[in-house]
Amino acid sequence: MMASYNYDEFSTSDYDFDRIDGVDLGGKAKDFTLETTDGEIRRLLDFSGEFLVLEMGSRTCPLFQSRRNIMQPLEREFSNLSFAVLYVREAHPGSNIPGHKSFEDKATCARQLKEADGETRTVFIDTFEGLAHQAYGSMPNAVFIINKNGCVVFRSDWNNPSSTRKALRELVEGRPITARSFFRPAVPTVAIRTMKNAGKGSAADFFKGLPFLVWTNVFKRNWRLLFKKPAQYSGETIC
Repeated sequence: MMASYNYDEFSTSDYDFDRIDGVDLGGKAKDFTLETTDGEIRRLLDFSGEFLVLEMGSRTCPLFQSRRNIMQPLEREFSNLSFAVLYVREAHPGSNIPGHKSFEDKATCARQLKEADGETRTVFIDTFEGLAHQAYGSMPNAVFIINKNGCVVFRSDWNNPSSTRKALRELVEGRPITARSFFRPAVPTVAIRTMKNAGKGSAADFFKGLPFLVWTNVFKRNWRLLFKKPAQYSGETIC
């Protein structure tokens, strides 16, 4: 476990973009007992839908905030599936929304995601130490699709909602997944608003690391993915 999981200032050294640990594609998803923003204590994998679509996010993550207006309608489009957000550490903390110093800090931010930002999906609050987040690879806006056998049939280190939607469509139609999730930058207006809400320090840290992030994700990661054959797991996958 990282000693500095809840950082005060974003740095590219907080993440390993070349080697993403956590649950493997086709492997068994990790289960945790967590509190939701509604005050319920629930198992992460105790979902009623045919599949669980689990997205990592925080209020200060421009990518997550950029995806929400696409991901939330998917919950209505695929009404027989379960959708949830795992609230993790603040991606780009600032003076208004600083890094968490306690579980209550994290719970407060998670509730504000629902109340102030209007998130409609179930929001699970990770532990202060980020145990669930680290088990799922520690990336700020990863997404996982998990079947009823508890197997990860689709995962992307960075959520691309168009690819996630294609994967869901293939699953519900009984076909193996062929979707490849290329990295897509945050919507500029959403990114600016997100960092403004986070407060002083958020944007400065983000822009300092931007050249590295662009090279690592837009170019290097997408280039590798272009030549990588999809694993093609299905809803019937057993792990």
